[in-house]
Amino acid sequence: MESASFNSQKIYRKSLALQDLSEAIAAYFSSNRDALSIRRYGSFRDDISKCLVTDANLITKQIHLASSSSSHNTRMKSLAFINVMTQNILAYCNGLEKDGVKEKEYLNLLRKEIRSFRVSFKKWRKSFQSGTD
Repeated sequence: MESASFNSQKIYRKSLALQDLSEAIAAYFSSNRDALSIRRYGSFRDDISKCLVTDANLITKQIHLASSSSSHNTRMKSLAFINVMTQNILAYCNGLEKDGVKEKEYLNLLRKEIRSFRVSFKKWRKSFQSGTD
């Protein structure tokens, strides 16, 4: 059985990979090169791109919070939040597709990365619930 700290490191690395891929895809699909700036408002696609990057960043932050907190309540809130953010990213993929993105292979790559992340995330979440982390 993998150690608890190894599980936390593994899920954190996977979140960083998800974050990098999300940033690359958002930058590619954004029509405004400055679209990832929070202060700018643009097209629907630009808005989704900003949300994609924001949520991917939040996942990484919440993983760090959950793994470093000694509070069961804080951990559970972070785990629930991460679950919502992964669902959001899948919804953003659908939104980009409905907005007419032609390069669906990039969206499918992100969907695949989210599915892979979620498999690891569920194992990691169980370690909290069983008290091994």
